[in-house]
Amino acid sequence: MKNKFNNFVEIERMLQFLDIKEVTTKRQKKNGTREFELPIKSEYGGQKLRVASFASGYVRRQNGCYTPYQLNKRVNGEPEYFKDYKWQTLDNGDYTQEWTGKYRMFQTRGCVLIPKEEDRLAYLISYCLKNYYIKHANFVADGEYIPKWRHKYELERVSPPVVGDVSVNINGQKYKVI
Repeated sequence: MKNKFNNFVEIERMLQFLDIKEVTTKRQKKNGTREFELPIKSEYGGQKLRVASFASGYVRRQNGCYTPYQLNKRVNGEPEYFKDYKWQTLDNGDYTQEWTGKYRMFQTRGCVLIPKEEDRLAYLISYCLKNYYIKHANFVADGEYIPKWRHKYELERVSPPVVGDVSVNINGQKYKVI
């Protein structure tokens, strides 16, 4: 993996700059896991997003779903081929199978594990920047999503646009009002 940071000091500075707080428990630390809380709230549950780096090489999002899901890059495995069978029910209720002469392809997907902690943290920061900070730029500090149309409407409501030029004549002199 291409390393974007030179050392742990730069990673820690970036975490501090992005206001990402470490919330690792004693048990997680013992297992080699580091968990972080982002200052961004989840769009579903209203709680702050949490991501974690595991000693096994996984980077996962910890909340917002029933099970934590991995954020590592995915790769396709080698395809496997299996015989395709046609199942038939016999008159006595038993089943029988007959090969159709065809094969079914099954392809697994795996993820690219990141063995070094420094690389995992660098990937975690990059992923969070791209997918949470940039994509959620419309979220405000209290976690409320503001659509672009509502933002424009609120701006126009506070300061309505001026239609046309407004000018005033004073002693025969024309002045533009801004």
